[in-house]
Amino acid sequence: MPNYCLADFVAPKLSGKADYIGAFAVTGGLEEDALADAFEAQHDDYNKIMVKAIADRLAEAFAEYLHERVRKVYWGYAPNESLSNDELIRENYQGIRPAPGYPACPEHTEKGTIWQLLDVEKHTGMKLTESFAMWPGASVSGWYFSHPESKYFAVAQIQRDQVTDYAFRKGMSIEDVERWLAPNLGYDAD
Repeated sequence: MPNYCLADFVAPKLSGKADYIGAFAVTGGLEEDALADAFEAQHDDYNKIMVKAIADRLAEAFAEYLHERVRKVYWGYAPNESLSNDELIRENYQGIRPAPGYPACPEHTEKGTIWQLLDVEKHTGMKLTESFAMWPGASVSGWYFSHPESKYFAVAQIQRDQVTDYAFRKGMSIEDVERWLAPNLGYDAD
């Protein structure tokens, strides 16, 4: 199996092809905590759990809806796409939307890049904690890739030379990169 990189799904500059990646951040939970707390104060655990579950589903639905609009309208590379729910669940559409902290880009600090590019906090009220968790919890962010051969994959074990190169490119210390990518290290960082 080949070792993929998200950059594999962007046309090289020398190809002369216009290509893009996009970023998004959506939430279904700006009032989620207040509503859940109100139910908790009433000892209504069922509705507290339901509020959180519905907010999570809304965030995922917003991400799916926005991705569909990108494919059909905004970028328009699949204007006639007509997929069933089952086909959507199986991700039978062109393109991917990987998210920082997930297998194709396991390093969470890239959420900070999305926040900067989109000025997410100003436009949505969503925030990042110092550990790059999203608030509210019912939030989704990530990248859009439209390449027809793009696919989801998992970054496997990485070696010290890769960590060193990544740290240089990110302007981070090797120790910080090792901390953020600890589950992916193919060596003992100590």
